[in-house]
Amino acid sequence: MELYVQDDLEAPMPWIGLYVAAASGVCALSMSADAFAGFRSRRFWFPCKYFSLNAFTLTVLAVAMKLPVDLTSMTIGFKDNTARVSSLVLMSTAIANFTTSFGSMKNNDIVLNLAALGILVVTVSTNVCIHVIQIKNPFIDNIKLGGFYLEIVSTVVMLLLLLMLCFSSVMIPSAKRSIQSSYHDMHVKISNENNRLVEWGNFSVDEVRVAVTRYWVMAETGSSQFVIARSVACVASGSMCLFMGLTLFWVLFKEQHKLLPISQHRIYSNYKWSINCILAVQLVGVALGSIAPATRWFVAARFKSSDIGHRSFKNEFKVETYWTQKLVYWQERPLPLQIRSNVLRKLVHDAKRLLLNVCIGVQIVNILFSKLVLLVSAAFLKGFLFCFHQIKTTRRAWCYNSKESRTETELDYSGYVLLLEGESGLPRKTLKNICNEADKLIQRGRKKQLKNLKQLVMKSENFSGVREFDNNEVPRLKYSSQEPPNCWSLPVVTLTSVAVSLSNIADDHKLNQLLNAVSEGLYFVKLIEKSLDKNGDLTIIRHAAEVVWVGVELSKKWLDIDLQNASLGSGSHMEALQNLSGVAEKIVSDFTTRTVVDPLMKNPLNWPAKVIAARSMYRITQTILLAQKDNHSQTNEELFERLSVMVSDIFAACLTNLVSVIILKCHSNAIEEREESVRQAAILLGESEEVLEIIQKIDLPSLDPKKAGNIEEWRAFMELNPPATASASSNNGTANPHSNAEQVSVEIRG
Repeated sequence: MELYVQDDLEAPMPWIGLYVAAASGVCALSMSADAFAGFRSRRFWFPCKYFSLNAFTLTVLAVAMKLPVDLTSMTIGFKDNTARVSSLVLMSTAIANFTTSFGSMKNNDIVLNLAALGILVVTVSTNVCIHVIQIKNPFIDNIKLGGFYLEIVSTVVMLLLLLMLCFSSVMIPSAKRSIQSSYHDMHVKISNENNRLVEWGNFSVDEVRVAVTRYWVMAETGSSQFVIARSVACVASGSMCLFMGLTLFWVLFKEQHKLLPISQHRIYSNYKWSINCILAVQLVGVALGSIAPATRWFVAARFKSSDIGHRSFKNEFKVETYWTQKLVYWQERPLPLQIRSNVLRKLVHDAKRLLLNVCIGVQIVNILFSKLVLLVSAAFLKGFLFCFHQIKTTRRAWCYNSKESRTETELDYSGYVLLLEGESGLPRKTLKNICNEADKLIQRGRKKQLKNLKQLVMKSENFSGVREFDNNEVPRLKYSSQEPPNCWSLPVVTLTSVAVSLSNIADDHKLNQLLNAVSEGLYFVKLIEKSLDKNGDLTIIRHAAEVVWVGVELSKKWLDIDLQNASLGSGSHMEALQNLSGVAEKIVSDFTTRTVVDPLMKNPLNWPAKVIAARSMYRITQTILLAQKDNHSQTNEELFERLSVMVSDIFAACLTNLVSVIILKCHSNAIEEREESVRQAAILLGESEEVLEIIQKIDLPSLDPKKAGNIEEWRAFMELNPPATASASSNNGTANPHSNAEQVSVEIRG
């Protein structure tokens, strides 16, 4: 009876084993994804993106550790023991991969995640010890290193890796502060050493490209994950991970060719056929997961091999202050506890100092051991390279370095590498890979360049459309004593709406091209407005523009009014403009009638988006109608082209601030966000290079750079200083020949 019950209890074990294999597979895929991403981008410090220390990975690892914590399984077959050992080695591999992920965490997250990982590792280790003590079998002598001995060794290494991980995390706050200080010093250097600052109205595309590359080098070398990856503690954990992986595969290879007693083959696993799946998946996981830690170790050892003999023995084994700075701070800091008894308070204080003294000693031993591992590895690697590759490597290195030195005389970014105390510098190949990555990001942006926007901006010559779209002679509506401010995007979408409303346009392709160009341009405009409007004063104005543009782009409607409906203007464009103006005026007047007693509505920034959009439509249509009094013979095509030029002028004026936004994105104060911010800046530069080159040829007004991001400041300046005429621009060589042939001389009085 008991045998049947036992069989029923063990019946679902194969499916549980399959679940364990699936969890192990997720870990293997995540670690291999990080390794693949690192090789693909040639970032051989392998930043953790897919397999970082968090609740998800800890949960998956806990499932994958089912075999080592299973105290109910009494089988000691070869596959069972190997699977248990492979689980422990998989955990060690995961810990080695987790090391760099601390760089992207905040201090509280590091503590919580380390505590959770520690609980998991201690639980697994305790269960392994209990299992080893309880199991007694005559076949243990035949298992030898391939069985319980290796299981114990794997547990010890796993605990050592956890200890090294905990003590390595102590240096992260101090390292971040040091890198942050170096970054600010370097930022001042970039700003001061250039003869000409990269700023509004004073830039070239090449200068911006160089500035972005400099910031990219600073962001990459100052990345917390990279700082941890090149530390000696990370190198030591990588070598231990590689050692355990090779030991596991060596034992597996050896035991498979060893004749075991027949009775051992008769001992079956509780997990039955699924034990093969677990073993296979975890072995693959160990192999793939060891790539990143082992490569970090190899790259560091190879770089160190070229540096052997350049530093004294004392300097080689010097423990930098940032390794123990946090521990010393905790030691000197008074206790936050309120203890009234002086004797008890002194006892607790002494105990704390003693504990932290031990921790400081362990940290020093940890760093010295890690430096010894790195030095020994570098020495062996140097001898290996000398014996087998000296002649060939020397010849290739001479040719390569001579070519590289000629290139770096022009642009040398080694001075922008952020280093910690005791670091001698980065290998030239690593620095070159970082610079190449910046070039690839810019190239990625070039593939997304907006051709329609480029064609539209080429029509701009002197930014006159910024002044002309709203005439001061247009009477104000009686709504409040204040006028809502303008943003860059609202007049653009309003002018585009008016252009769509023009009936019988000869070439529909021009309309579609304008809509595509405005859609592309608004991508940059929204980015500029959001970056420069730090206080969010124009948020509601930008929202009104977004509301209008959704309708215009998707269904050619302005506030649910069909712009191409014949009822809007069955005859000339004059009637269409008058109808649009009348609808807009009615929307504003109805709103003011309903809210005349509401004090909040006296502030235009509290108005609904629909009312703000209607007010903009009223003023723009009235401005166009005012200009049409003396030019009744103007056709729809001519007015459409003039509206396109005005949109082009507004875009061009707004995009003069794009360089400031790119540099602003490069200079991010948060160290965790800096790399991604510079990445976006590099892609943005690639997307806008051709447009910036066009704008660079246009004579900019002598406007205060601090006011250049505000369209109202542009209008005020241009009212006092009207731009030069098209002919003058042509004489300066800045006019576009294509736009000159199509531009219509419509003087809109301001």
